[in-house]
Amino acid sequence: MADNRNSADRPTSMTVGGRDVRIRTIAFLVLGVLAIWFIAVNTASVRIRLWIPTVTLPLWLVLLVTLLVGAALGELLARRRTRR
Repeated sequence: MADNRNSADRPTSMTVGGRDVRIRTIAFLVLGVLAIWFIAVNTASVRIRLWIPTVTLPLWLVLLVTLLVGAALGELLARRRTRR
């Protein structure tokens, strides 16, 4: 069966190492590397208030937990959107 979609319907991609890679994938990888670098260079300890207790934790750990929670919420929202 012929592909009736025009070029505007297809995701933008570029060839990297002989393979077509979507621009969105490249942007995701660049942002992921920047996030990991940002987490790695922030090593100071910080005080965080969790409703009642106040805890002292390394900032990299706080940032990592925040990144993971954000990724999990993004995944849940993406799955919910694809079900509709």
